[in-house]
Amino acid sequence: MRTLLLMLLLPALLPDGDVVKNPLLPPGINNPRNSEGDFLALNSGILMFVYSRFTGGSGDDSRADLAAIYSGDGGKTWSLRYEPVLEHEGKQNVMSVSLLRLSENEIALFYLRKNSDADCVPMMRLSTDEGRSWHDPVTCTVSDGYYVLNNDRALRLKSGRLLLPLARHAKGGEKRSIRAESLCVYSDNGGRSWKQSATVLESPEQSRTGLQEPGVIELKDGRLMMYMRTDLGCQYRSFSKDGGDTWSTPEASNIISPLSPASIARIPSTEDLLMVWNDHEGVDDAHRGKRTPFRVAISKDEGATWINKKTLDEDPEGWYCYTAIEFVKGRVLLAHCAGDAKVGRLNRTRFTSFDVDWLYK
Repeated sequence: MRTLLLMLLLPALLPDGDVVKNPLLPPGINNPRNSEGDFLALNSGILMFVYSRFTGGSGDDSRADLAAIYSGDGGKTWSLRYEPVLEHEGKQNVMSVSLLRLSENEIALFYLRKNSDADCVPMMRLSTDEGRSWHDPVTCTVSDGYYVLNNDRALRLKSGRLLLPLARHAKGGEKRSIRAESLCVYSDNGGRSWKQSATVLESPEQSRTGLQEPGVIELKDGRLMMYMRTDLGCQYRSFSKDGGDTWSTPEASNIISPLSPASIARIPSTEDLLMVWNDHEGVDDAHRGKRTPFRVAISKDEGATWINKKTLDEDPEGWYCYTAIEFVKGRVLLAHCAGDAKVGRLNRTRFTSFDVDWLYK
């Protein structure tokens, strides 16, 4: 099956200086939205991208399945046809993918199973045949409620612990509210069972939205840094010294942004941090409150400061967010929403790539 799919490649690459943009997953007939995916390198050398393929509408509660496309050349070209990964499971949908390789022969797939405004939980499935089939799901929370796990957020720490940063919008039996609190769940036995962090993070009272869509990065000194989107003009952050169980009081960071998620990953070749986000430092009225411009920056001091800012997109009507980050042979590969008012803000996923060296020019 995959050999055939890889013969049907989408070559539409749009070079923009040092940056290559591939408008890979636009909405289509009976498929109004493609979004929130993640990458995984298979043992064969093929790169797999699993994403949320919506078929029942473009809203977050519309019907959606999980689908995959494949690349045999490091992400330069991709299979034109998709392969089903997980068909409709929740009463509303399944969406928002994270992928982790746990061992040479074991892959973990994380996703949200959504039933209602009171019931949305992260699930995990394992594959021992490189994603051809998936075992029965495991629930990753210890209590019912409405949780959000962004795509490409699952972590495997140096200790081997699996960790998921979550935003909780409702506890069991409650109806989802816009205001969220952030927490983590973790597993020390390969995902067979999960525990909730002792700390649940709350934002200042003046925030209407609370602490939403958290991400976590492991720092060189062993600490974890959690970063969370807010409506307070910046990402908030918190730190953990014990593998994600307890966390410091959330504080405003120097990452200026709208109510939009940031994504941070470590560059393998330099060990610096790479951030992708909607940079609103000094933003003009045309961009205020919008998920644009779309920029990258690096940090040489473990997230204390960010330098070498570079713009990937700055269309005032563009909407750039929910980014997955992969490093392939000296290049950075991003998959992210790149919509607008015409196509729908979250409906189109685009792949953007550039050399790691470009970040340092």
